[in-house]
Amino acid sequence: MPSAPATRERSIPEAPATAQSGDTRARYRRIMRFALRYLVQTWWFEILLPGVGLARVAERGRAARLTRIAQRFHKLAVELGGLMIKVGQFLSSRLDVLPPEITTELAGLQDEVPPASFASIRQLAEAELGVPLDQAFSSFDESPVAAASLGQAHRARLAALDAADSGFEQVVVKVQRPGIQAIVDVDLSALRRVAGWLSHLRIVSDHVDTRALVAEFAKTSLEEIDYLHEATGAERFGEMFVGDQRVAVPEVVWERTSRRVLTLSDVTAIKINDVDGLRAAGIDPTEVASVFAEVMFEQLFGNGYFHADPHPGNIFVTPIAGASGDPGGPAWRLTFVDFGMMGEVTDELRDGLRNLLVAVAARDGRRLVESIQDVGILLPTTDTAELERAMSQLFDRFGGMGFAQLRKVDQREFRDFGKEFGAVVRSLPLQLPENFLLVIRSMSLTSGVCSSLDPEFNVWDAIEPYASRLLREQSGNVIASVAKEAVSIAGIAVRLPGRIDALITRINEGTVTVATPAIDRRLSRLERLVRRAVGAVLFAGLLIGGVLLLPHVLPLGIVLMCVSALPLGYAVVGGVGRGR
Repeated sequence: MPSAPATRERSIPEAPATAQSGDTRARYRRIMRFALRYLVQTWWFEILLPGVGLARVAERGRAARLTRIAQRFHKLAVELGGLMIKVGQFLSSRLDVLPPEITTELAGLQDEVPPASFASIRQLAEAELGVPLDQAFSSFDESPVAAASLGQAHRARLAALDAADSGFEQVVVKVQRPGIQAIVDVDLSALRRVAGWLSHLRIVSDHVDTRALVAEFAKTSLEEIDYLHEATGAERFGEMFVGDQRVAVPEVVWERTSRRVLTLSDVTAIKINDVDGLRAAGIDPTEVASVFAEVMFEQLFGNGYFHADPHPGNIFVTPIAGASGDPGGPAWRLTFVDFGMMGEVTDELRDGLRNLLVAVAARDGRRLVESIQDVGILLPTTDTAELERAMSQLFDRFGGMGFAQLRKVDQREFRDFGKEFGAVVRSLPLQLPENFLLVIRSMSLTSGVCSSLDPEFNVWDAIEPYASRLLREQSGNVIASVAKEAVSIAGIAVRLPGRIDALITRINEGTVTVATPAIDRRLSRLERLVRRAVGAVLFAGLLIGGVLLLPHVLPLGIVLMCVSALPLGYAVVGGVGRGR
């Protein structure tokens, strides 16, 4: 949560504690009603209509339908607050599993809610700290400087003894929103149940492991409301940059910190995206963009532990007093806050990233797909043939271009290819692991901040040196990778004559088989359509026969009309459970 002043929140009326905790049962029912409504809608448009040959009808208003669903969830999240805002923000980042109509609409969901009453904040803080606020702090501002769905921040002054021990007096105190734990528990319970329902829908389970997705989100959310986790992250992050004059981190006041209260030194300064403020302080925004990119990529590719939420509210530019008298030293430094969302680049992920870079450098679509599988992005059951073809097409169109050339490509060509490529990617069971998703989130926010400071900033140019360093590391230098690839090619060349001979023998014996999954799927669909057509003909025949016999042989006519419901049912839903 940013510690910068936020005067807009102060004008919002305080929310009573009872309203914030709310009726958890009513909250649960409201979330479930929303989920059920749109699950039924999804079943109707994505399964039933395509299953009876009306796929074009279902597709006709699909974009508008998905946008409406996202808009209504946006409204629900704002009204409920709590974890639902975090759910919307989480979903907006899942470009791997959700269509752009949903992610685009949810991208603007802001975590801004009315602050809790100060009486409830005081009660919670005193219960956590074990002493009255008047004893813990010499002063405590009742108006929060920032209010979010999980907690809010207040400025305060440390008591004399604490100030003497810590060496500073001004602090920011983050206090968990009263009753938020119960709300988080209810929201996670509802999400787990919805994930269970979705796991039984073939069109969903073939593309994403919903239970694992909710488990990832739950882990991140529970860590975010544990302020001891954030305090530990702040100290670890600070240790990485000890002696680095470019970076500053707030100090933790452990004596005034618990799981629900976090006290940090007040490091409020110029927000990193305040271009006018930077220039007024004599700081070049372009230089800030360059240094910020360096610091972020060093975290990702050097330290392996990185700030996963570097949005403008969490980064300050702090002018250094007296810097003008020291020509050799920096005139300012970057100050990071809010360490509730931190990421870690594991050894496995580093190896996966290295292999991805080698595959891209070699323009090898097959190897790139294998690297994606190694990282864990593709589910084990994925048929990668279509993805390999898409990657090969990507390399054919853009693979020979350098960064400077790519910048000159017509944006419409990128957009058209993006639509084609995105359709293929979304048709596959892609699911980014949590740590990989945090890498993408961090890089995306870094690129956005740097572009706001320097319109000419290009993230690819900035990342090239760090990508080269990754390739040169002991376990993954380019020479070793090329040598390994050469050995692999040599082995294939040695075995090739024997394989060709074996293939010819099998052709002569008539035992060669060809796997054609796409054709098999189409034939399977055609077979089901034929069966449903037969069912429809039987239904029509029995119904018409019953109608004709009704005036003459009433019982038999009724029986035929009733029996006609059986082939009708098969014609409508036959084979739907086996896939679209």
